[in-house]
Amino acid sequence: MSWSFRAPSRALAFAVLPALLAAPTPAGAQAGSAAGVAAARAHRTAHAGAILSEFAELLAIPNVAADDLNIRRNADWLVAALERRGVRARTLDGLGGPPPVYGELAVPGAERTLIFYVHYDGQPVDTARWTDPPWRPTLRTGPVEAGGERVALPPQGASTDAVDPEWRIYARGAGDDKAPVPAILAALDALDAAGSRPSSNLKFFFEGEEEAGSGHLEDILRANAELLAADAWLIMDGPVHQSRRPQLFFGVRGYTGLQITVYGANRYLHSGHYGNWAPNPALELARLLASMKDADGAVLIEGFYDDTEPVGAAEREAIDAMAPFDARLRAELGLAATEAGNAPYLERMLIPSLNIRGFQSGTVGATARNVIPPSASASIDVRLAKGNDPERMLDLVEAHAHAQGYHVVRSDPDSATRMQHARIARVDRFPGYPAARVSLDTPIARSVIEATRVAAGAEPVLAPTLGGSLPLYLFGEILATPAVGVPIANHDDNQHAPDENLRIANLWYGIDLVAALMTM
Repeated sequence: MSWSFRAPSRALAFAVLPALLAAPTPAGAQAGSAAGVAAARAHRTAHAGAILSEFAELLAIPNVAADDLNIRRNADWLVAALERRGVRARTLDGLGGPPPVYGELAVPGAERTLIFYVHYDGQPVDTARWTDPPWRPTLRTGPVEAGGERVALPPQGASTDAVDPEWRIYARGAGDDKAPVPAILAALDALDAAGSRPSSNLKFFFEGEEEAGSGHLEDILRANAELLAADAWLIMDGPVHQSRRPQLFFGVRGYTGLQITVYGANRYLHSGHYGNWAPNPALELARLLASMKDADGAVLIEGFYDDTEPVGAAEREAIDAMAPFDARLRAELGLAATEAGNAPYLERMLIPSLNIRGFQSGTVGATARNVIPPSASASIDVRLAKGNDPERMLDLVEAHAHAQGYHVVRSDPDSATRMQHARIARVDRFPGYPAARVSLDTPIARSVIEATRVAAGAEPVLAPTLGGSLPLYLFGEILATPAVGVPIANHDDNQHAPDENLRIANLWYGIDLVAALMTM
């Protein structure tokens, strides 16, 4: 059964860069992708049960990067799965971090080498907030919040006739980012069954530390630069467009962050005895955070936007060519308005952001007490646009705190420091990396766009920058290789959150897309 993106209405039909898409694509490449997609559809139609069963087996292995034992189990599973498809596979030295999985498939006569990137680790979980256990893969008839009911996984021999494409499989990593693994494995199976072969040499790099910040990726790439030489990296991470249409991205935001802790008294105080006398750190921190952004979302930290690279002509054309979708997205999310006077979503992805991802001080609800807490902490992430240096952006945040009257420290203040400074802020910095963006007007971009069009039967949305973050700058800086994002997960997959899931239709699309890319 072929699959389409099923856009809710013709009003959501997206235009793309006319000049870019009008550029000639070799007829052989287009025909190759079409044959690859035909093979993929035939295979997944006949083997839907086996594909889902293998995916569930992988999802059942816990994948938090700090869990060394289970991370190794994931890596061993991936090596074995690739080897069963005739791929030469092994783990690489993680150089102190989780082991990446590497595979290669040489194709006689191929003149191009592609590397498929996936990360197999996932975010930590708060099990109590999940409807079903996060590492017990569960199939449901739809989104759990919409009343989707549990259904049994289809038997190994089941075809797509036994699987509604609107069903979803729930587990940590289902969408971010184990979803591409069954797509890659099924595409390899499909081409083998059809007696076809890829048109490019293929390499695979499955990272095990992306959700923990990719702290060892730079060293791994430098140590394996020759092994990882290629013409392009295909980054299989992130979601398709919010309209359910296919999406390609040509850049990502960078990432950094910090935790700020401010202090009051050196112990809890009774709010009756000391209220209106002792300063409350929760209120003080709220004021400091509020001073960082205005009511419409503009960051007020001096110099915050200064180093951001201007948007290029090709990126501007891509944004302008898209039909509006923001109003539909606001309705889906229950938002009456969004920042900057309802500025276009993609425009907001091209500038740095400052987000308060958590605030802690005292307790609320049934455990609330009549006290003034001794401290308050906020965790902040800063998403970076091209041109922003991670360390400089954190310097700016610290300078802002200083300008608001805070003495900045790196550890809990001692008694002498407390007595010397009325306002103290401890800043703990997180590791970060810069944004990356490549030109849309390249031969590999045109090939990927055409392959995606063939796989989806629809024009892809071309996003100059994905909202999420990946250390893509390393591929250009160390390997001098362009990277194009080819995501497959549904946009409402609850990535990083409880009840993460993958819509089955998106998995079917992923298999078609990988086969198209392998044969383009």
